[in-house]
Amino acid sequence: MSIADSTRPELPVPPTPGGMLPRYETPLVPRHSIAGRALIAVVAIMTFLVSLTTGAVILVGSAASAWQSDVAREVTIQVLPAPGRDVDATVEKAVSVTRAFPGIGDVRSYTKAESIRLLEPWLGTGLSLDELPVPRLIVVKIARGATPDIPQLRRILAAQVPGAVLDDHRGWIDRMGAMAGTAVGGGVAILLLMIAATVLSVSFATRGAMATNKPVIEVLHFVGARNAYIASHFQRHFWLLGLQGGALGGGLAILLFALAGLVTRWLSGTAGAEQTAALFGSFSIGLGGYAAVLGQIVLIALVTAQTSRHTVNRTLESID
Repeated sequence: MSIADSTRPELPVPPTPGGMLPRYETPLVPRHSIAGRALIAVVAIMTFLVSLTTGAVILVGSAASAWQSDVAREVTIQVLPAPGRDVDATVEKAVSVTRAFPGIGDVRSYTKAESIRLLEPWLGTGLSLDELPVPRLIVVKIARGATPDIPQLRRILAAQVPGAVLDDHRGWIDRMGAMAGTAVGGGVAILLLMIAATVLSVSFATRGAMATNKPVIEVLHFVGARNAYIASHFQRHFWLLGLQGGALGGGLAILLFALAGLVTRWLSGTAGAEQTAALFGSFSIGLGGYAAVLGQIVLIALVTAQTSRHTVNRTLESID
Protein backbone atom coordinates (compact mmCIF):
# COMPACT_ATOMS: atom_id res chain seq x y z
CA MET A 1 0.00 0.00 0.00
CA SER A 2 1.41 3.37 -0.99
CA ILE A 3 1.64 6.43 1.25
CA ALA A 4 -1.09 8.11 -0.75
CA ASP A 5 -3.37 5.14 -0.23
CA SER A 6 -2.66 5.03 3.51
CA THR A 7 -3.45 8.67 3.97
CA ARG A 8 -6.66 8.67 1.85
CA PRO A 9 -9.69 8.91 4.13
CA GLU A 10 -12.26 6.19 3.78
CA LEU A 11 -15.85 7.31 3.52
CA PRO A 12 -18.27 5.38 5.68
CA VAL A 13 -20.83 3.36 3.82
CA PRO A 14 -24.31 3.42 5.36
CA PRO A 15 -25.56 -0.04 6.18
CA THR A 16 -28.61 -1.56 4.52
CA PRO A 17 -31.16 -3.97 5.98
CA GLY A 18 -29.77 -6.92 4.05
CA GLY A 19 -26.16 -6.10 4.63
CA MET A 20 -25.76 -5.17 0.94
CA LEU A 21 -24.29 -1.97 -0.38
CA PRO A 22 -26.86 0.51 -1.66
CA ARG A 23 -27.19 0.86 -5.42
CA TYR A 24 -27.97 4.26 -6.92
CA GLU A 25 -29.74 4.17 -10.26
CA THR A 26 -29.81 7.20 -12.48
CA PRO A 27 -31.93 7.16 -15.65
CA LEU A 28 -29.91 6.98 -18.83
CA VAL A 29 -32.04 9.78 -20.31
CA PRO A 30 -32.97 12.62 -17.90
CA ARG A 31 -36.71 12.73 -17.38
CA HIS A 32 -36.91 16.48 -16.92
CA SER A 33 -34.90 18.69 -19.22
CA ILE A 34 -35.39 21.76 -21.35
CA ALA A 35 -35.17 19.68 -24.53
CA GLY A 36 -37.79 17.29 -23.19
CA ARG A 37 -40.21 20.09 -22.35
CA ALA A 38 -39.63 21.64 -25.78
CA LEU A 39 -40.38 18.32 -27.48
CA ILE A 40 -43.61 17.97 -25.46
CA ALA A 41 -44.65 21.43 -26.64
CA VAL A 42 -43.86 20.57 -30.28
CA VAL A 43 -45.78 17.29 -30.12
CA ALA A 44 -48.70 19.01 -28.38
CA ILE A 45 -48.91 21.68 -31.09
CA MET A 46 -48.75 19.13 -33.90
CA THR A 47 -51.34 16.88 -32.27
CA PHE A 48 -53.63 19.86 -31.73
CA LEU A 49 -53.38 20.91 -35.38
CA VAL A 50 -53.91 17.34 -36.62
CA SER A 51 -56.93 16.96 -34.35
CA LEU A 52 -58.42 20.22 -35.61
CA THR A 53 -57.91 19.05 -39.18
CA THR A 54 -59.52 15.70 -38.42
CA GLY A 55 -62.51 17.39 -36.80
CA ALA A 56 -62.88 19.77 -39.74
CA VAL A 57 -62.77 16.87 -42.19
CA ILE A 58 -65.43 15.01 -40.20
CA LEU A 59 -67.66 18.10 -40.08
CA VAL A 60 -67.31 18.79 -43.80
CA GLY A 61 -67.82 15.12 -44.68
CA SER A 62 -70.96 14.77 -42.56
CA ALA A 63 -72.36 18.06 -43.86
CA ALA A 64 -71.66 17.09 -47.46
CA SER A 65 -73.27 13.69 -46.89
CA ALA A 66 -76.37 15.36 -45.45
CA TRP A 67 -76.49 17.80 -48.37
CA GLN A 68 -76.16 14.98 -50.87
CA SER A 69 -78.93 13.02 -49.16
CA ASP A 70 -81.27 16.02 -49.17
CA VAL A 71 -80.52 16.98 -52.76
CA ALA A 72 -80.76 13.40 -53.99
CA ARG A 73 -84.27 13.08 -52.51
CA GLU A 74 -85.56 16.05 -54.51
CA VAL A 75 -85.84 16.88 -58.18
CA THR A 76 -87.07 20.08 -59.76
CA ILE A 77 -89.30 20.60 -62.78
CA GLN A 78 -89.20 23.97 -64.52
CA VAL A 79 -92.04 25.04 -66.78
CA LEU A 80 -90.70 27.62 -69.21
CA PRO A 81 -93.09 30.33 -70.47
CA ALA A 82 -93.55 30.61 -74.22
CA PRO A 83 -95.82 32.62 -76.56
CA GLY A 84 -99.24 31.00 -76.76
CA ARG A 85 -98.54 28.58 -73.89
CA ASP A 86 -100.91 28.39 -70.93
CA VAL A 87 -98.37 28.14 -68.14
CA ASP A 88 -100.90 27.32 -65.40
CA ALA A 89 -102.39 24.47 -67.44
CA THR A 90 -98.91 23.18 -68.26
CA VAL A 91 -97.97 23.22 -64.58
CA GLU A 92 -101.10 21.26 -63.64
CA LYS A 93 -100.39 18.71 -66.37
CA ALA A 94 -96.79 18.28 -65.19
CA VAL A 95 -97.95 17.84 -61.58
CA SER A 96 -100.50 15.17 -62.50
CA VAL A 97 -98.02 13.25 -64.67
CA THR A 98 -95.35 13.35 -61.97
CA ARG A 99 -97.67 12.28 -59.15
CA ALA A 100 -98.72 9.22 -61.14
CA PHE A 101 -95.11 8.11 -61.60
CA PRO A 102 -93.92 5.26 -59.31
CA GLY A 103 -91.61 6.23 -56.45
CA ILE A 104 -92.73 9.86 -56.16
CA GLY A 105 -93.70 10.98 -52.66
CA ASP A 106 -94.82 14.61 -52.81
CA VAL A 107 -95.23 17.18 -55.58
CA ARG A 108 -95.58 20.91 -54.91
CA SER A 109 -95.95 23.60 -57.55
CA TYR A 110 -94.94 27.20 -56.90
CA THR A 111 -97.23 30.04 -57.95
CA LYS A 112 -95.94 32.88 -60.09
CA ALA A 113 -95.66 35.15 -57.05
CA GLU A 114 -93.71 32.48 -55.12
CA SER A 115 -91.39 31.95 -58.06
CA ILE A 116 -90.70 35.68 -58.24
CA ARG A 117 -89.96 35.81 -54.48
CA LEU A 118 -87.32 33.14 -54.98
CA LEU A 119 -85.43 35.61 -57.18
CA GLU A 120 -85.50 38.48 -54.67
CA PRO A 121 -82.25 37.51 -52.90
CA TRP A 122 -80.41 38.01 -56.23
CA LEU A 123 -82.50 40.73 -57.95
CA GLY A 124 -83.79 42.63 -54.93
CA THR A 125 -87.33 43.67 -54.05
CA GLY A 126 -89.66 46.13 -55.73
CA LEU A 127 -88.86 45.00 -59.29
CA SER A 128 -91.59 44.33 -61.82
CA LEU A 129 -90.91 40.95 -63.42
CA ASP A 130 -94.24 40.52 -65.14
CA GLU A 131 -92.74 40.85 -68.60
CA LEU A 132 -89.77 38.57 -67.90
CA PRO A 133 -90.01 34.84 -68.75
CA VAL A 134 -89.78 33.69 -65.13
CA PRO A 135 -90.06 29.89 -65.06
CA ARG A 136 -92.55 28.17 -62.78
CA LEU A 137 -91.07 25.65 -60.40
CA ILE A 138 -92.35 22.28 -59.27
CA VAL A 139 -90.52 20.60 -56.39
CA VAL A 140 -90.74 16.80 -56.44
CA LYS A 141 -89.77 14.76 -53.37
CA ILE A 142 -88.86 11.14 -53.81
CA ALA A 143 -90.55 8.64 -51.51
CA ARG A 144 -88.30 7.37 -48.73
CA GLY A 145 -86.58 4.17 -49.75
CA ALA A 146 -87.75 4.44 -53.38
CA THR A 147 -85.50 4.73 -56.43
CA PRO A 148 -87.65 6.06 -59.27
CA ASP A 149 -86.42 5.93 -62.84
CA ILE A 150 -85.65 9.64 -63.28
CA PRO A 151 -84.55 9.36 -66.95
CA GLN A 152 -87.87 7.65 -67.75
CA LEU A 153 -89.78 10.44 -65.98
CA ARG A 154 -87.81 13.00 -67.94
CA ARG A 155 -88.75 11.31 -71.22
CA ILE A 156 -92.44 11.13 -70.24
CA LEU A 157 -92.52 14.82 -69.35
CA ALA A 158 -90.81 15.78 -72.59
CA ALA A 159 -93.38 13.79 -74.56
CA GLN A 160 -96.55 14.75 -72.68
CA VAL A 161 -95.76 18.20 -71.23
CA PRO A 162 -93.97 20.49 -73.71
CA GLY A 163 -91.94 23.15 -71.92
CA ALA A 164 -91.35 21.06 -68.76
CA VAL A 165 -87.67 20.49 -67.97
CA LEU A 166 -86.64 18.09 -65.19
CA ASP A 167 -83.42 18.70 -63.22
CA ASP A 168 -82.21 15.97 -60.85
CA HIS A 169 -79.35 18.15 -59.49
CA ARG A 170 -76.78 15.55 -60.52
CA GLY A 171 -74.19 18.28 -61.08
CA TRP A 172 -74.58 19.60 -57.51
CA ILE A 173 -74.31 16.09 -56.07
CA ASP A 174 -71.10 15.43 -58.02
CA ARG A 175 -69.64 18.74 -56.88
CA MET A 176 -70.42 18.04 -53.25
CA GLY A 177 -68.91 14.58 -53.53
CA ALA A 178 -65.77 16.07 -55.06
CA MET A 179 -65.64 18.69 -52.31
CA ALA A 180 -65.91 16.06 -49.58
CA GLY A 181 -63.24 13.93 -51.27
CA THR A 182 -60.92 16.93 -51.52
CA ALA A 183 -61.43 17.73 -47.82
CA VAL A 184 -60.62 14.16 -46.82
CA GLY A 185 -57.56 14.09 -49.07
CA GLY A 186 -56.34 17.38 -47.63
CA GLY A 187 -56.80 16.09 -44.09
CA VAL A 188 -54.81 12.94 -44.84
CA ALA A 189 -52.05 15.01 -46.44
CA ILE A 190 -51.84 17.28 -43.38
CA LEU A 191 -51.73 14.22 -41.10
CA LEU A 192 -48.82 12.75 -43.09
CA LEU A 193 -46.96 16.07 -43.02
CA MET A 194 -47.43 16.37 -39.26
CA ILE A 195 -46.17 12.81 -38.75
CA ALA A 196 -43.12 13.59 -40.89
CA ALA A 197 -42.45 16.75 -38.86
CA THR A 198 -42.81 14.74 -35.64
CA VAL A 199 -40.35 12.13 -36.89
CA LEU A 200 -37.78 14.81 -37.71
CA SER A 201 -38.26 16.56 -34.36
CA VAL A 202 -37.93 13.34 -32.38
CA SER A 203 -34.90 12.30 -34.41
CA PHE A 204 -33.10 15.56 -33.64
CA ALA A 205 -34.14 15.39 -29.99
CA THR A 206 -32.88 11.80 -29.70
CA ARG A 207 -29.53 12.67 -31.23
CA GLY A 208 -29.25 15.60 -28.83
CA ALA A 209 -30.00 13.36 -25.85
CA MET A 210 -27.44 10.83 -27.04
CA ALA A 211 -24.84 13.56 -27.49
CA THR A 212 -25.49 14.81 -23.95
CA ASN A 213 -25.07 11.30 -22.51
CA LYS A 214 -22.39 10.16 -24.95
CA PRO A 215 -19.79 9.13 -22.32
CA VAL A 216 -22.29 6.95 -20.46
CA ILE A 217 -23.58 5.39 -23.66
CA GLU A 218 -20.06 4.61 -24.89
CA VAL A 219 -19.14 2.99 -21.57
CA LEU A 220 -22.29 0.87 -21.60
CA HIS A 221 -21.67 -0.03 -25.21
CA PHE A 222 -18.08 -1.08 -24.74
CA VAL A 223 -18.68 -3.10 -21.57
CA GLY A 224 -21.12 -5.25 -23.49
CA ALA A 225 -24.53 -3.64 -23.12
CA ARG A 226 -26.69 -4.61 -26.06
CA ASN A 227 -28.05 -2.01 -28.40
CA ALA A 228 -31.61 -3.10 -27.59
CA TYR A 229 -31.01 -2.39 -23.90
CA ILE A 230 -29.80 1.15 -24.56
CA ALA A 231 -32.47 1.80 -27.19
CA SER A 232 -35.22 0.63 -24.82
CA HIS A 233 -34.36 3.40 -22.36
CA PHE A 234 -34.66 6.05 -25.06
CA GLN A 235 -37.82 4.44 -26.46
CA ARG A 236 -39.51 4.45 -23.04
CA HIS A 237 -38.44 8.04 -22.40
CA PHE A 238 -39.71 9.39 -25.72
CA TRP A 239 -42.86 7.29 -25.55
CA LEU A 240 -43.78 9.11 -22.34
CA LEU A 241 -42.89 12.47 -23.87
CA GLY A 242 -44.97 11.76 -26.96
CA LEU A 243 -47.88 10.55 -24.88
CA GLN A 244 -47.76 13.66 -22.68
CA GLY A 245 -47.57 16.02 -25.65
CA GLY A 246 -50.25 14.13 -27.59
CA ALA A 247 -52.58 14.06 -24.61
CA LEU A 248 -52.08 17.79 -24.08
CA GLY A 249 -52.73 18.75 -27.72
CA GLY A 250 -55.49 16.21 -28.34
CA GLY A 251 -57.19 17.01 -25.04
CA LEU A 252 -57.21 20.70 -25.92
CA ALA A 253 -58.75 19.92 -29.31
CA ILE A 254 -61.43 17.73 -27.72
CA LEU A 255 -62.21 20.51 -25.25
CA LEU A 256 -62.46 23.02 -28.10
CA PHE A 257 -64.88 20.84 -30.11
CA ALA A 258 -67.01 20.16 -27.04
CA LEU A 259 -67.11 23.87 -26.23
CA ALA A 260 -68.05 24.72 -29.83
CA GLY A 261 -70.90 22.22 -29.69
CA LEU A 262 -72.18 23.72 -26.44
CA VAL A 263 -71.99 27.26 -27.82
CA THR A 264 -73.84 26.20 -30.99
CA ARG A 265 -76.64 24.63 -28.96
CA TRP A 266 -76.75 27.67 -26.68
CA LEU A 267 -77.09 30.03 -29.66
CA SER A 268 -79.61 27.84 -31.48
CA GLY A 269 -82.40 29.86 -33.04
CA THR A 270 -80.26 32.84 -33.98
CA ALA A 271 -79.41 33.73 -37.57
CA GLY A 272 -75.72 32.98 -37.12
CA ALA A 273 -76.42 29.60 -35.56
CA GLU A 274 -78.79 28.70 -38.39
CA GLN A 275 -76.16 29.54 -40.99
CA THR A 276 -73.57 27.51 -39.08
CA ALA A 277 -75.96 24.58 -38.80
CA ALA A 278 -76.66 24.81 -42.53
CA LEU A 279 -72.95 24.55 -43.27
CA PHE A 280 -71.67 22.19 -40.56
CA GLY A 281 -74.77 20.55 -39.12
CA SER A 282 -74.80 20.45 -35.33
CA PHE A 283 -71.05 21.32 -35.23
CA SER A 284 -70.40 18.09 -33.35
CA ILE A 285 -67.83 15.51 -34.44
CA GLY A 286 -69.65 12.76 -32.53
CA LEU A 287 -68.21 9.78 -30.72
CA GLY A 288 -66.41 8.64 -33.85
CA GLY A 289 -64.59 11.96 -34.09
CA TYR A 290 -63.53 11.90 -30.45
CA ALA A 291 -62.33 8.30 -30.91
CA ALA A 292 -60.30 9.42 -33.95
CA VAL A 293 -58.62 12.15 -31.89
CA LEU A 294 -57.76 9.64 -29.13
CA GLY A 295 -56.37 7.28 -31.76
CA GLN A 296 -54.17 10.07 -33.09
CA ILE A 297 -52.79 10.69 -29.60
CA VAL A 298 -51.70 7.05 -29.37
CA LEU A 299 -50.39 7.16 -32.96
CA ILE A 300 -48.21 10.21 -32.23
CA ALA A 301 -46.82 8.53 -29.10
CA LEU A 302 -46.02 5.34 -31.05
CA VAL A 303 -44.35 7.32 -33.82
CA THR A 304 -42.28 9.19 -31.23
CA ALA A 305 -41.16 5.98 -29.50
CA GLN A 306 -40.34 4.07 -32.69
CA THR A 307 -38.47 7.03 -34.19
CA SER A 308 -36.34 7.32 -31.06
CA ARG A 309 -35.55 3.60 -31.04
CA HIS A 310 -34.65 3.62 -34.73
CA THR A 311 -32.39 6.65 -34.30
CA VAL A 312 -30.57 5.10 -31.33
CA ASN A 313 -30.04 1.80 -33.16
CA ARG A 314 -28.68 3.57 -36.24
CA THR A 315 -26.32 5.65 -34.11
CA LEU A 316 -25.06 2.66 -32.10
CA GLU A 317 -24.49 0.67 -35.28
CA SER A 318 -22.21 3.42 -36.51
CA ILE A 319 -20.14 3.06 -33.30
CA ASP A 320 -19.55 -0.67 -33.85
